[in-house]
Order: sequence, then C-alpha cells, then structure tokens
Amino acid sequence: MNVSFIFLKRMIVLSIVFTYILLVPACTSNNNKAENTVTTAVSQNTDSLFKKYELDKIKLPDGFKIEVYAEIPDARSLCVSPSGTVFVGTRKDNVYAITDENHDGKADKVYVIARGLKAPNGVAFRDGSLYIGTISVIYRIDSIESKLNNPPAPVVVYDKYPTSTHHGNKFIAFGPDGKLYVPVGAPCNICDSPKPYASMTRINPDGTGFEIYASGIRNSVGFAWNPVTKQLWFTDNGRDELGDDIPNDELNNATRAGMHFGYPYCHEGDLLDPEYGKGKSCVDYIPPVKKLGAHVAALGMRFYTGNMFPADYKNAIFIAEHGSWNRTTLVGYRVVVAKMDSSGALSDPVPFAQGWLQNLSSVNGRPVDVQVLEDGSMLISDDYKGLVYRISYKA
Repeated sequence: MNVSFIFLKRMIVLSIVFTYILLVPACTSNNNKAENTVTTAVSQNTDSLFKKYELDKIKLPDGFKIEVYAEIPDARSLCVSPSGTVFVGTRKDNVYAITDENHDGKADKVYVIARGLKAPNGVAFRDGSLYIGTISVIYRIDSIESKLNNPPAPVVVYDKYPTSTHHGNKFIAFGPDGKLYVPVGAPCNICDSPKPYASMTRINPDGTGFEIYASGIRNSVGFAWNPVTKQLWFTDNGRDELGDDIPNDELNNATRAGMHFGYPYCHEGDLLDPEYGKGKSCVDYIPPVKKLGAHVAALGMRFYTGNMFPADYKNAIFIAEHGSWNRTTLVGYRVVVAKMDSSGALSDPVPFAQGWLQNLSSVNGRPVDVQVLEDGSMLISDDYKGLVYRISYKA
C-alpha cells in the first residue's frame, strides 16, 4: 500500500513538471509576433465613459460632439486603411488595430497586432500592408486586415536609422509620390548634428532609395500633403531654454526637395540662435507659413478632406498640440484649426477642441494626432488618457 502511494505521488509530480515544460515556451516566445491576440469589444460611447473621462470639459464649436471611440493605452500616431481599419502606434511596445465592422461610426473591436517593438510610434498603410516606424527600424506586416486575429511577426523594411531616442519617435506617412516619408529628429535640444539628423527623409516601400528630402527640421512628429497642390506640410517643435515665449513651434510647407528650414541656426524664420546663429542670416532659410506658439508641442496635423463638417472647414489644417512640459505657465493641450480659403490662403490657427488643460495648471489629456475618417468625422489620439476620441458634426 505504501509503495503504491509513493508511486502515485511520483507520477503526479512528473505530470506537473511535464506540463510546465510544454507550456512555458509557448507563453514566453513571441519574436515580436502578437500571438493569441485577444479581441476586445469596445464600450460604445456610453454616458459612463463620457463622465469617466470628463468630456463635458471639452469645448467645441456649435454643432460638434466628442465621444470616446476606443480605449488604447498610450495612443499616439493614427492611420486608416481604405476599408476603415484604424491603426494606432504607441511609444511603448505595442501596435493596435480598431475596427468598425458595420461602418456606423462606432468602434467595435480592438486588436493588439504587434508586441515587443521599440517605440512603434509611426503607422502608415499602403497596398494592404501596415508599415510601422520605431526608433531606428521600419517594419511591415503584409495583408494585415485578414490577419488581425493572428498577425505574423513584422518584417524589416529598413534598419539604418539612428538609434538615438532623443527626438527619436517616428511619425511616418506615404506621399503622393509613393515614397515613405520618415523624419529624423535632432538628438539634442540644440546642436549642429551630422546627417541624417534634423531632416525629413524618404525611402521606397521596399526600403531602397534612401534620401534626405528636407533639412533644418528640429523635430517633426506630424505631416501631411495638401490635397490640392500635393505639397508637403509639417509641424516642427522649437528649441527649449530660450525662455517661455520663444521660439515658436512652426507650420512649414516644403514646395520641393532640398529646402532648409533653419535649425539649428535660425528659429521661427527670424530668430537667430544665440550660439549656432553666429555668422548666419535667417534670409538664407525657409520661414514657417505660420508660427504656432512657443512650447505648445505641435504634433499631428491633417488637412480636412471630409464632407461632414461645415463647408468652411474644407481643406483646413487641424493640428494637435500636445502641450508644454517646462514652461512657467502651461500652454497647448488642445487641437487648433487653420482654415484655408479658395485661393489657398491660410488663416491663423484658432482653438477647435480645448479643455484638456484647466485653469492653466490641471492637465486632463494630451492630444497627439488627428485623423479624418471616411464618414467625415475626425479622430484624436491622447497618450495621457490612453484614448482615441471621435468628433462628429450635426447641424
């Protein structure tokens, strides 16, 4: 009897050990593949979500409404496929996809489609493939929309970008020329760094053909192409440590390749740098189209190409201001809009969505990017709250 009992205990112990050996590799090996992706139903714009995130504090023009589209940790850059799948990059290690399966303007499911990447901030979609921009590597996932439940590991497209994390987050997008545009921020607050730092680069979709498209750009985390002229427009963050009120962040227009926008020699078009501007002249560099304010941290920008908003918003530029981090009095933390008339003249930016900053001191959100959906509504990402908002209009 004792012998049988001892034998039985040994068999139980061996079974447990064998099961552990089988399970541990399956749980720990991922190679950046989002294995066993869990599909999460999104709570649908309920009063509880509106109250939970204090959206009553967000002020919009008459007729506009804001609601929670999806809860996405560290939501940063956005892109949308022709079929309406929204992809969301982060500064952590995951990339997400959001689907609206019945196209009713309400998100239905959220998928984790990549894990273990180094700050996969940038996302861009082309010909069925999702491109992901990390600090130093561009990845691609092919036929992603048919594999949301079981996405493959991303493949490397180009891996020769600098590894510096200072201003290293990548916003990426495909231009009208079919090339992938990738900014490389300056690896410092202010310095005269070697190429390709402080530039806008572009590559072919297969990773070949690397070239510098524009220079003198300190840190761009948002750009888009004018739907009429097809020219590149981008935001650029001004340097720190010159006081609360200078230099301005910039909205720039690159009408052609080879332009230099001033950094580190000239800021905001007319302000020589006290150190690197010696012996330089601002007239030698391209000035911004608009000065956006000092330290507002202008990030994502898009032209409004939808039809839901009133007609005077057509082709207007929406800009997400992430908000200041070291200014005596906080500024930014809002979305502004600059309207464009029929001649292409751009008005000064004015507040569109604000209220994430209360009493100039209390922060309740930090807009990062904006993205127009097919129905004409607009998404805004917020990495502070971990949300994607949807703004719609009804007369």
